[in-house]
Amino acid sequence: MGKTRKILLAGETWVSSATHVKGFDQFYSASYHSGAGDFLRAFDGTGIQVDHMPNHECAEKFPDTMAALDAYDAVLLSDIGANTLLLPPAVWLHGKPAPNRLTLLRDWVAKGRGLMMIGGYLTFQGIDGKARWGRTAVEQALPVTCLPYDDRLEVPEGFQAVVTGPDHPVLRDMPASWPVLLGANEVVVRDRPDCQVLARLPDENGGHPLLVAGTWGEGRTIAWTSDIGPHWAPRDFVNWPAYATLWRNAVAWLVKDA
Repeated sequence: MGKTRKILLAGETWVSSATHVKGFDQFYSASYHSGAGDFLRAFDGTGIQVDHMPNHECAEKFPDTMAALDAYDAVLLSDIGANTLLLPPAVWLHGKPAPNRLTLLRDWVAKGRGLMMIGGYLTFQGIDGKARWGRTAVEQALPVTCLPYDDRLEVPEGFQAVVTGPDHPVLRDMPASWPVLLGANEVVVRDRPDCQVLARLPDENGGHPLLVAGTWGEGRTIAWTSDIGPHWAPRDFVNWPAYATLWRNAVAWLVKDA
């Protein structure tokens, strides 16, 4: 890449709360988790700077002006629900108006920036439909539409991606055979010539889209419907030598360096 590109990865973290019952007694614990480590390491030594904003910071800190978004060349949304961006503290806690960051993000992409939505339990429509990206401004910018209900495709036996767009820049230097994935979000590809399915699930798993590239205004968008780390992306996938190649290619295409 000719110059340093700055990318914002929003989401891909969570906090777990557990109750431990030992006979008569019980106690509680909480733990913090991040699924972004392997993805972030994929950009080590490149001209791409990835700023990771964890889920618990996004409600307050995700950019809420065009000028703040302009600090980045692309935004990646990974396992983060629409409510996190729609309900900043000003709205949720204080009942005050605030910028609609979904509308802002859509319009920012139209100016020529990049957007990728990465699958998970809280992207696209998500578990129990709680991700809530369907019928939002961000969905308008994506090359796919969301289902109106729980869209998870759980494939515990694993599936291998079927590559359908090997000549696209996102799949440059990628092998034809990929390690298995364990699930994805079901989406519908937009019926537009700019929206191209680059990889999909096998026919026996419904043939649903896995990797879709498209445009929105002057910008570029990608939908990756599986995960970037466990559980849907098992260790064999994230340890795969082509794992870094895939994401470097995707980001290069989003920012128009490929």
